[in-house]
Formats: sequence, structure tokens, C-alpha cells
Amino acid sequence: MNLRRLYRTIESFASEHFKTDKEVLKHILNEIVKDENISIKGGRIWQYEQTSESYRLVHQIGVIEKVEIGYKIPVAQYPMFQALTEQRTIIAHETDKYLRKKGIVKYSATGVGEKIGWKNGLVYQYVLAFNSDFLDQTLQADLNIISLAASSVLRSRKIERKAKLLEMDIDKAREIQLNILPESSFTFFDYEIYGVSQPDRIVGGDFFDYLYTDSEKDRLGIVIGDAASKGFRAASQALYVVGAIRMGTSYHTKISSLISRINRIVNKAFAEEQFVSMFYAELSDNKKGLLLYSNAGHNSPFVYHASTKVLEVLEPTGQILGPFPDENFRVENTYLQKGDVCLMYTDGVSEARGSDGGAFGEKRIEQSLTSLHTLTAKEICVNILNEVNQFSQDSDEYSDDKSIVVIKRS
Repeated sequence: MNLRRLYRTIESFASEHFKTDKEVLKHILNEIVKDENISIKGGRIWQYEQTSESYRLVHQIGVIEKVEIGYKIPVAQYPMFQALTEQRTIIAHETDKYLRKKGIVKYSATGVGEKIGWKNGLVYQYVLAFNSDFLDQTLQADLNIISLAASSVLRSRKIERKAKLLEMDIDKAREIQLNILPESSFTFFDYEIYGVSQPDRIVGGDFFDYLYTDSEKDRLGIVIGDAASKGFRAASQALYVVGAIRMGTSYHTKISSLISRINRIVNKAFAEEQFVSMFYAELSDNKKGLLLYSNAGHNSPFVYHASTKVLEVLEPTGQILGPFPDENFRVENTYLQKGDVCLMYTDGVSEARGSDGGAFGEKRIEQSLTSLHTLTAKEICVNILNEVNQFSQDSDEYSDDKSIVVIKRS
């Protein structure tokens, strides 16, 4: 039989869905024996058993004398098993007394699957033994192809299983991250707030949160932050920091003390390069629109004052969280009058790259906020994010998570 055609034939035998690798091999063996184009009239499947360091018979089929299912041959007493790892296929005279009594004088065998450690060497996960009227070099070539094709099928199944598990883990991680983010829209007295986070990968290191307790209904904390790493590493760090902030605010801690404690926690829990930048703002029912804030090395938010058309920049009041455990964080303030807008964002917004390699930049954010300030908080947020995504859609440059939170006093 043409060897390439034989390879494809073996692969087609395993195209159906099976629960276990053993079921796949049983199906392949059964189909080989039934195929008139392959000169094999019977076969057996031996599986390596690590606990006993033996091969155990798990299946047999064809016009052959039956061997007791479960019969074991110790690897140490049967050199052929180790020889297979070097030669893949062997045609030899049978030496096992029990098998010789069953009429097996000469046999052909081929290794299938992964190679497993045995003492100082390796053995195949499975061995397929075949009966044929023609035990010659032609059959050996066929068995080599059967071994390659069956091993390829098992390897593909393993990759698919890992991919499914990874997919499940990714979905779970994404679900966890979505659960730590609040609902986008929030209303607090005469403030409307809207936030959105768009990870660069399936999960990311950006986070934002609205910190509100039933015991202090006249105070709302708003936080936005960015973990320096990317992917799962950053997402786990973001989850950790959000949990710490929520716990801290539940104890009615002052802003400066809260940020200092978070800083020390990040310092102890993560390596220096896994720092976090964070901006924390606090609103109250103050009629003058007082907004208290502390900026731990984060991108400076913008406040657009509608009555004066002045754009205020809320500069850092302390360093990034993590590397400097003794850092002090000042608390500053500004005021939001009717129509004023505060825009917070992460560096994935300002550093988004266009097709020419240039950054979106703070200047564009300022211009967008100025032109959009009459819209609702949601409209401002969504429009700016869409503008950034459109700007960077044709770029192959480095990208990052993007988060925006908008506060508007209406």
C-alpha cells in the first residue's frame, strides 16, 4: 500500500470522537485488521503500566489465538520494549513462554504515543503488536507509518485537550476580571459617572472601581489604575489591588493612609518591576463640588471647567505603588461645577500608536474632551475610546489595555 495513503488512512480511522486515547487505538487497530488493503490479520494493544513497570494487554482482535486480557510482561525481562524507542518497529522471534504456548512464534511490534521514562531509559506509552502471513521488511515499513500516524493522532488529541483546558482557564480568568469591574454607569447625587475597560489581550492589568458603602452614602471613591505587566500576570495583580482597596475603604480610612497602605501591600506582594500606577478620587455631597484626589504616579486626569473653558491637569501627588514602601501621598483637591467634566484614563489611551508609529497623545485627549464636554459622561467616554481605537486600528506597534472613567456634574 502507498505509504502516504496509508498515513492518511490511519488518520481517517481516528476522525471520530472518542473519550480516551485507548479507545482511539482500539478503533485504529480494528480498522487496520478489517482493511483488505493492509496485510494484517490480527493485532494486540499493550499499554505501559508505571506502577508495575510492565506492559499490560488491553485489547486484541483478529484471527489469532486469544491471550488473557490483563496479561503483563515486565520491561526488565523483555529487551524489545526498550529497543523500540530506537528502532520504532521490530520483527523478531517470541521469547515469552506464555505467548509461545499461544502459538506466537514470530511477531511484529511498533511503538505508539509518547516516550515515558523507565529507569535509565525510555519506553513507548503503547505498543501495537501485529499478526501477518508476511513478516518482512515491507510490513515493517507499513508498521512505521502506522506508528507515526497513530502517534500523531494521540499528540493532536493531547494538544486539543490542553487547548480546551487553557480556553476554560482563560474564560474563567476573563469572568473573574469582569466581576471585579463595576457596572459602567453610576449616579451619585448630581454626578454622572461612566467607565469602561478594554484589555489588549483576553485579560489585562487595567482596573477601575466605584467605592461606595451603605454606611457612608454621602461619599464615593473612584479609582483607576494600571498594573505594569501584561496578560494574566497583570490581571492577577489588578485583582489583588482592587481587593485591598475595597477592604481599605470599608474601614473608612483616610485617602492618604489608604494609598500608603496599598503601596506597602504591593511592595511586599510583588517584585519591583510589577509596580502599579493609580489615581484615587473622592466625591461627596458638598454643594461646591469638592473633589479630593491622590495621584500615585498615574496619568494625569483632565478637568474641563465649563464656565471658564479652562482645562485643569491633576498632576501626581506621589510615586508609583510598589518600589517605594515609605512614600507619602498628598491629597489635593479641585472643584466640579455644573457642566464640569473630569476625565481619567490609562496609558493605553494616550500611548496608542497610529499607522505612522506616532502616539495618540495627551493633546488629542484634551482636544477631544474640550469638543465633547457638552455630552453625557457615557457619550464622552465611548466617543474618546472609539476615537483611540480608530486611530490605532492599522498599527502593528505595541498596544496596551485601555481604560477611561468620566465624571460629569450635571
